[in-house]
Amino acid sequence: MSTKLNWEGIYPAVLTPFTKEGKIDFEMFAINTEAQIKAGVHGIILAGTLGEASALETEEKFELLQYAKKITQGRIPVILNLSENTTKNAVNFAQKAKELGADGLMLLPPMRYKADSREVVEYFKAVATATDLPILIYNNPVDYGIYVTLEMFDELIEYPTIQAVKESTRDLANVTRMINRFGKRIKILGGVDTICLETLMLGADGLVAGLVDAFPNETMAMYNYAKTGEYDKAVALYRWFMPLLELDIHPKLIQYIKLAATAEGISNPYVRAPRLELQGEEAEKVNKIIEEGRKNRPILN
Repeated sequence: MSTKLNWEGIYPAVLTPFTKEGKIDFEMFAINTEAQIKAGVHGIILAGTLGEASALETEEKFELLQYAKKITQGRIPVILNLSENTTKNAVNFAQKAKELGADGLMLLPPMRYKADSREVVEYFKAVATATDLPILIYNNPVDYGIYVTLEMFDELIEYPTIQAVKESTRDLANVTRMINRFGKRIKILGGVDTICLETLMLGADGLVAGLVDAFPNETMAMYNYAKTGEYDKAVALYRWFMPLLELDIHPKLIQYIKLAATAEGISNPYVRAPRLELQGEEAEKVNKIIEEGRKNRPILN
């Protein structure tokens, strides 16, 4: 069953829960997914950074996809992250994702090799022509060292499968640049939690969010306030949320957000090595932020 994507709204980059022994905890994955759907999210993205893509085997990513499709039952689109080292593997991955029922792809530039602009565009084109799945380009030069420029998008918009961008440049002006250049041809999903409200107010179509994994109801409320022009309510909620949102912009965002979701009963804290669970002063600091946020959380209308 395929679910149509319009690239609008809230798309959690979902966690991959593990058991203490290091296996995927599918039961906890289902609990978190149901919490997201109940809150009203518009789709989920599997095996991204927060999903510990670098620690998952390819077959595990496909197992997650099949399980997610089984439990969502067409209620929301299921998008699979594609982060491969070679063009051949990327094409094969995209085709297999289609075969197994993915509703869309989030596409990163080539991993490990820092490709130049021409190489990145050709890589994206190869995937875009290998599948009819809708594609969300992940533009994150801060973490991946590759910036997808407006000029690169000039070439990419020739491909109808390339439909949206996860805007993680951390340059708010880029939202306006994209809209001025491409109108609605490329949908824009903000990808940085700490500037998510500003991104929406500047005209982004939605968010690929992180702390939504722990706080789906609050994320959806803030989004809905912004979309209905209730900016005072949106800003008040955002100010409460900010200490938690800042957990998303740290190298240990996975450990941090898993702790937050664990506190909410919709994840567990286990990660795969080389990541390790937090301990000592660091764990105390993060848990204090989470506890303060939970204690002072606003009452939603």
